Amino acid sequence: MNGKQKPETGKRGDGIRLNKFISHNTKYSRREADRLIAEGKVEVNGKVVTDLATRVTKEDKVKVNGRPVKPKSMHEMTVIVYHKPKGELVTKKDPLGRKTIYDALPKRFAHFVPVGRLDYASEGLLLLTDSPRVADILMRSNLERVYNLKLRGSITHAMEKAMQEGIRIKGKKGAHEKSEIDEMEFAPFFAYQILKNESNYSKIRVAIGEGKNRELRRFFAHFDREVLDLHRVSFGGISLNNLPKGKTRFLTQKEYDDLHAFIKAQQEENHKMRKTQKEEETER
Repeated sequence: MNGKQKPETGKRGDGIRLNKFISHNTKYSRREADRLIAEGKVEVNGKVVTDLATRVTKEDKVKVNGRPVKPKSMHEMTVIVYHKPKGELVTKKDPLGRKTIYDALPKRFAHFVPVGRLDYASEGLLLLTDSPRVADILMRSNLERVYNLKLRGSITHAMEKAMQEGIRIKGKKGAHEKSEIDEMEFAPFFAYQILKNESNYSKIRVAIGEGKNRELRRFFAHFDREVLDLHRVSFGGISLNNLPKGKTRFLTQKEYDDLHAFIKAQQEENHKMRKTQKEEETER
């Protein structure tokens, strides 16, 4: 095996893409990571790799330009709250040159990973962390997300029924123009509060436990209601409070304590599930 051959790493489907691993744990974007891999500047387990499809696990040793890339420990995590304004993309680089959150964030947060997304026209609370594992756990969780929305038109009984009972919709109304998802299922909302309900426009606060792409815009578009404003005000009990738009803050000690407790509970639950699955497989 010469230095340019692909070393043995995680099996297909195991771990994460190498560019994603580098992006999550360094200052480089995924596109920059791809360039470094193609230029032979990345090593995995002591061997140079140039295959962009390479996947790695936490056991693999990765180096970029000769420097080890150390995965962030969940116990060493830092989490910040960013009050995202409208007109910023939640991505590191935009091919069209539009403004991203990383253009506005202080440079010391350039390697932080966003927990979920807020689209270009939406604003509000966005969590970012230097621990990809924490980001993944939070994105997949059913923690409460609270939004304030302004809608064109009134809120109807049918909309309330769907919020209370859940609904499956077909079509791409309200979705991004490039979205390939033409069917979406919505769980019952945790709660909602109608703040204003008139024929020309309405205001509503909703609490949901999912983070699907443009979920609320698609939900209300199903009832021919355009979302004029969408403002996320809290995620998992972490709130914006009086944080100005375009500014950041660190979590409070209580917010960190609650987050650690939640992550520990998730890990214990996942461990129990894996143990149960193994026992069931053994009995077969």
